[in-house]
Amino acid sequence: VERPEDFEAESRWSHPSGATVVVQNVVATVNMRIPIDLKRVALSARNAEYNPKKFAAVIMRIREPRCTALVFSTGKMVVTGAKSEAESRQGARKFAAIVKKLGYSPKFTEFKIQNMVATADVGFPVRLEALTYAHAKFSSYEPELFPGLVYRLVSPKTVLLIFVSGRLVITGGKALSHLHTAFDKMFPVICDFKKETRPHAALPALAADDDDDNDAPPVA
Repeated sequence: VERPEDFEAESRWSHPSGATVVVQNVVATVNMRIPIDLKRVALSARNAEYNPKKFAAVIMRIREPRCTALVFSTGKMVVTGAKSEAESRQGARKFAAIVKKLGYSPKFTEFKIQNMVATADVGFPVRLEALTYAHAKFSSYEPELFPGLVYRLVSPKTVLLIFVSGRLVITGGKALSHLHTAFDKMFPVICDFKKETRPHAALPALAADDDDDNDAPPVA
């Protein structure tokens, strides 16, 4: 039985630098291999909504683990909102159990993580212009359109959104190890473009006994 502390351990970890990487969302798919009457499901299941004019799936929600499912008439399902792979799998099984209670005989096949999203903060501001100039092949930065630099890692195939504040969003990972490796690879790169913050120079004090000013004739 999965415990909440197990999910917590899987959804966040600390880098040797002190930065904490936190998984914010896991998107998974599963195939129940049965045709489903979406209207029937929407009318019978709790916390379900269905508007075929807007979207061709029933939207279902559960609280533990907190996640959302999109159930299609083909029997395919997309589960979002989980904070770990284990949590996503548990949520998918609970949705399948709800469908079973409605009189269907769902299978639980082809469970697959499609995307994992994590956030982190390196703890210092970053010179984004210099970074994108030095890594032009992998990055793009158009602050007029979006405030973050988009960096595309080749291996693992992930995308990082890097902000001047030092905050990061890592997306595109299909496993927790992809997020770990992406951060481990990018951290030293980001460190090379750390923005040094210098204290403001104090303004020189004005001399109280400035002879030139004191002796200057009054303005007529």
